[in-house]
Amino acid sequence: MAKEKNIGNAGWHLENSYKTLPSFFYSEIELNPVSEPELVILNDALAKELGLDADVLRNEHVVDVFAGNEMPKNGAQIAQAYAGHQFGYFNMLGDGRALLVGEQITPDGDRFDLQLKGSGRTPYSRQGDGRAALGPMLREYIISEAMHALGIPTSRSLAVVKTGEPVYRETVLDGAILTRVAASHIRVATFQYAAKFGSYEQLKELADYTIDRHYPEVAQEENPYLALFEKVMERQASLVARWQLFGFIHGVMNTDNVTISGETIDYGPCAFMDTYKQDTVFSSIDTQGRYAYGNQPQITGWNLARFAESLLPLIHEDPEQAVEMAQEKLEQYPNYFYAVWLQGMRAKLGLVTEEAEDSQLVKALQEAMEKYEADYTNTFRALAENSRPVNLFFSSSEFKEWEQKWHERLGNQGTSLEDVSDLMLRSNPAIIPRNHRVEEALEAAVENADYTVMQQLLEALADPYKLAAEHKHYAEPPDKGCGPYRTYCGT
Repeated sequence: MAKEKNIGNAGWHLENSYKTLPSFFYSEIELNPVSEPELVILNDALAKELGLDADVLRNEHVVDVFAGNEMPKNGAQIAQAYAGHQFGYFNMLGDGRALLVGEQITPDGDRFDLQLKGSGRTPYSRQGDGRAALGPMLREYIISEAMHALGIPTSRSLAVVKTGEPVYRETVLDGAILTRVAASHIRVATFQYAAKFGSYEQLKELADYTIDRHYPEVAQEENPYLALFEKVMERQASLVARWQLFGFIHGVMNTDNVTISGETIDYGPCAFMDTYKQDTVFSSIDTQGRYAYGNQPQITGWNLARFAESLLPLIHEDPEQAVEMAQEKLEQYPNYFYAVWLQGMRAKLGLVTEEAEDSQLVKALQEAMEKYEADYTNTFRALAENSRPVNLFFSSSEFKEWEQKWHERLGNQGTSLEDVSDLMLRSNPAIIPRNHRVEEALEAAVENADYTVMQQLLEALADPYKLAAEHKHYAEPPDKGCGPYRTYCGT
């Protein structure tokens, strides 16, 4: 049990509503203490939002919480169970290297899971050691905080500690633990687990708990479980549309990485596109391109179908009628996705009205960008800034023809150029976490224990829609000779 005199004054206000579910959904686990925990980064702004005192969190005794050596008062100390599809194949899963500390209640009354990632073995670890390496944990910190600054729903990162112990992969690496913050860690795979291995009553308890926690407004609907499916579908459609708008590629869209809350979670082999290509893949393990950039909307529909399947017993007692009702809702998914995506594209192009030809205008731009290997982020930012860099794309006849049509479209909407510019600058970031800059920061941290490079990158990413003079190099794409970028799961 935690030494309350050491860690009780940091502002912890933990509850454990998840433990009101049957123990079928989780396992209480023993702590796996590490020898020499060292705090390497703390998110002061997030700590404040959570009602935690950042100065106290830096205390050497409080760091024991981030290391999984101690638990605060009312700590949950559980690993969650789930089972789902990985690259299309169903597997028994669960938190194999994570521990849920509890649910922090913020000063505003909001509820957030605090989870330790890399905290050691659990009953779901299978053959793994339950640990994580420093580089991937820092990488999740950078990317998740960048996503938050961009306005994309995401889990966030509160802290990273080095464990003082090695982890053994292809080489020996420094061990680390990430403290992750999320609206919850309930996943599509949690429902798949209940539907596959649990009883009707256990599935219903999970659904009722999820409705109460995330979508209380559907509790009074005629069919609350069908309404739950529709709400999750709306959230996921909106989320993945935002990924597409910003050129983000998750890399591993397995059903255990699809949250019911609609947040991005589990940053493994993910990255942002530099050159615009629909078939871009960054994951070293996605050899078939299942989770390529252009496939993300369709895969989300596939994952939602798996969620619908798990809810069928609750939707209607007649299996055939349940399928028909769920299918009718699922068929609306493309419309949900497309509406958010097209509205986002209109904003990126300064279009404040809606015209039928807008989709063709966007398509023509994308085709030209792909043909001339244009940088995704910088192309849209140049349009927003009314600049025309000297490159193949902006010099092409396709762009000039498109630009003329775009100017005509802008002229027909009766909006001032100032308003158009303002909308575009608010919709097109100047800075994203460029892969080569992320790797530069990780190399300095992991190889030389130099965290200043990472701190400078985080400072720039915190305000991605404004480009300070000292941050201009973060907007530069990698050299052409860098070759294809690959990321790894980081297990």
